[in-house]
Amino acid sequence: MPPKVEKEHLNVVDIASSDDDGDAQTVARKKASSLGERQLRRNISSPEIPQSSGPITPPALPSDETLDSRSFWKAGNYVIGPTSKPALLEGALEHARVHPKFLHSNATSHKWAFGAIAELMDNAVDEIQHGATFIKVDKIDIKMDNSPGPALLFLDDGGGMDPVLLRKCMSLGYSSKKSNTTIGQYGNGFKTSTMRLGADVIVFSRSTRAGKATQSVGLLSYTFLRRTGQDDVIVPMIDFDISGHWAEPIIYSTHDDWSSNLKTILEWSPFSLKEDLLLQFDDIGPHGTKIIIYNLWLNDEGIYELAFDDDDEDIRLRDEALREATTKVLKKTVELQSHISYRLRYSLRAYASMLYLRKFNNFQIILRGKPVQQFNIADELQYPKVVTYKPQVAAGSKECSVETTIGFIKETPTNVSGFNVYHKNRLIRPFWKVKSDGSVIGNGVVGVLEADFIEPAHDKQDFERSSLFVRLENRLKQMVHEYWKGHCYLMGYQPPGFAAKQKKLLANQHNNSSNLPAGGKQDSRDEQPGLDVPDVVMPEGDLASISVDQLCEENIQLFMRCEEKAQKEADLKQTIEELEKGLEDMRKKCAHLSSLLESKRKQKVT
Repeated sequence: MPPKVEKEHLNVVDIASSDDDGDAQTVARKKASSLGERQLRRNISSPEIPQSSGPITPPALPSDETLDSRSFWKAGNYVIGPTSKPALLEGALEHARVHPKFLHSNATSHKWAFGAIAELMDNAVDEIQHGATFIKVDKIDIKMDNSPGPALLFLDDGGGMDPVLLRKCMSLGYSSKKSNTTIGQYGNGFKTSTMRLGADVIVFSRSTRAGKATQSVGLLSYTFLRRTGQDDVIVPMIDFDISGHWAEPIIYSTHDDWSSNLKTILEWSPFSLKEDLLLQFDDIGPHGTKIIIYNLWLNDEGIYELAFDDDDEDIRLRDEALREATTKVLKKTVELQSHISYRLRYSLRAYASMLYLRKFNNFQIILRGKPVQQFNIADELQYPKVVTYKPQVAAGSKECSVETTIGFIKETPTNVSGFNVYHKNRLIRPFWKVKSDGSVIGNGVVGVLEADFIEPAHDKQDFERSSLFVRLENRLKQMVHEYWKGHCYLMGYQPPGFAAKQKKLLANQHNNSSNLPAGGKQDSRDEQPGLDVPDVVMPEGDLASISVDQLCEENIQLFMRCEEKAQKEADLKQTIEELEKGLEDMRKKCAHLSSLLESKRKQKVT
């Protein structure tokens, strides 16, 4: 049985579709016939909401209640008045209703505004399989209530949504993306992300399916629902058939119902004229989707959460940007704040550059008119090592293998560390620190892996705390310790147990020297497994006067000097090869010039 979709503020309709999006077709039939109910739904955008017994006014709000509250974390604090519920049709069953407050509480799953933006980027990336080549994210200026304000624009050239898919997109919990390649899976991302960023969103989409070209407009407006005192989520939508030479309205029940939808959209969107509304399709092309989020949320200080003026090519989180600018910091802290591990907290360009693990072949994220350069931190590691981990998945599941690239981060403060964990190519946890706080072990060690065997949380900023997740965390801790033990000396750190070994070595040397005959000498070298310790020649009389810490420090310096010499030797070899190549080229040029000179001499003689 195909899923049924209700047009909430119009007559209830059935929209039948195939499970295959490519064959989706719209079949609408009138289901509610009572004149009173039809009149109720037609006038939903009016201040008066009539019942069958006569018109009533919306419940009055207390004088201290502010409908214009623009802070996201306070937007759900408004009084719910008495609700009016139409009488059930004969034979109809009770069903759960969704109050507008649920839109806000549902959006609180996003603690971070960039997480909400990433959800909308994911939708465009999922459209690569339908031919999408870009997603544009930009700030535009709109005018609402005769005052200009910023709005967020998302535009992609994917397959777009026909009327059926747009209604599924606006529905709660519906998703047709369950696969091994798509990122979305819960059917909730569009609602949570748009409502997290602003109070209102309008969607324009154009597509061609089953030989029919359509364009649709949908409005999800928290402002409309609050100001008109609705007790159910009402989403006005209109559709056009554009298969011919002009846009023909698609009428499901009556033309008055279609006009009522259009009237509500024009009244509560930034576009007060039908002509302005239709002009929004001009930059979509033959297929694609355009999303405009307006009435953006403010922070507790009454300014926009998102900053558009700090960088013309970026969108920033204002609170983090202000904290960075006003805090007096030390040099090490400044170095840390310049690293991408810190910048991705407040810079959308930095975050988007790491959001996807594998680089796209024919797809771009265009942020404020400039493409985002994808960045894989695995390419920036010193002494990289690939570690294979085979998680113990559920019985009967296909065995999987996870490769983790681990190494020291280049030219950055040592307190940058952690694992960048991806799921289906999407970054879930950036720089996840699994080591104990306060421990020197793991300083500067960074890893990258793709963990498709564990499920991400709904906001895609963390993973579900399953037993698989706990085992992964323990394995990553083990990786850090193993890598540190074998490689930390390359960065000037003492390997675990190094001081104890040096103390034992010094004690043995002291005992052996005391047992030597007068004038005897003792070789003070002692090789350790796994370490290439350079020869150290020390006067025998100075051994007793050198402390353990001094000896350890000198050994570390020697390790570093060996590494520097090895690097210099490699550089010299490369320079020699380049010089030899250049010399050979010069010889060829000399031979060529000599032959030319000889030929000219012969011409003069003749």
